Amino acid sequence: MKITKLVILFNKQKILLGVIVSILLLGLSFLIASPPLILVLRILSGLIVLNIMASLVAAYILYDRSDLYELKSLEGIIDLEKTENAVLVHASFDPLSETLEQEYPGVHLTVCDIFENRHEKDKGIETSKKVFPPNPKEIKISPDRLPFENRSQDIILAVTALHEILDHEQRVLFFREAKRILKDGGVIIVSEQFRDLTNFIFFNIGAFHFLSEKQWKKAVAEAGLKIAENKKITPFANMLVIKK
Repeated sequence: MKITKLVILFNKQKILLGVIVSILLLGLSFLIASPPLILVLRILSGLIVLNIMASLVAAYILYDRSDLYELKSLEGIIDLEKTENAVLVHASFDPLSETLEQEYPGVHLTVCDIFENRHEKDKGIETSKKVFPPNPKEIKISPDRLPFENRSQDIILAVTALHEILDHEQRVLFFREAKRILKDGGVIIVSEQFRDLTNFIFFNIGAFHFLSEKQWKKAVAEAGLKIAENKKITPFANMLVIKK
């Protein structure tokens, strides 16, 4: 429940607004005399509450009950036991690096926080950093310049992070830089929610926070890379295996 609680914290204003609107619609339905309008108002009130509940259940399934941060879905794709150098990219929220360092002490892991991402100014970020303290060795990166030597990294791992690169050209530049620093035979693993029907149903306008599958494919292709595999890891998120 750790991450779901943080999701509630980050979205508490939206949740509160939805509850208030639902109550107002329900209350208004008792003040009017038109049966059809009463029915419409009560249905709308119920749908708002249902959508809030559905989004929280979906968040729990996505973040706390799935393989999103367990990385078991990487079996057969990469072998972290034999990995020398890896880069983990996050956006001011890092629930993964401590686990990776504990389970794979032989990996030289560089943890990177995307500079000036949207979460940096979020009021809940200080609380999230108490739950998941920042890695003491993490560095800030600009998407268009990764501070690594050519062909020096075996794996670049980004879990629910790269959608925070808001500009398409910046995303292309990030993938070009990733291509530059990646060893021959190395892989980029990108796990993200898509702006698709399932996420629209459960997260409503929150789905606009993410990118469509088409946008990801376009950025990867323009960087001269290819998506070797597009794997569904939960009903709400996909894992892209990207190679040179």
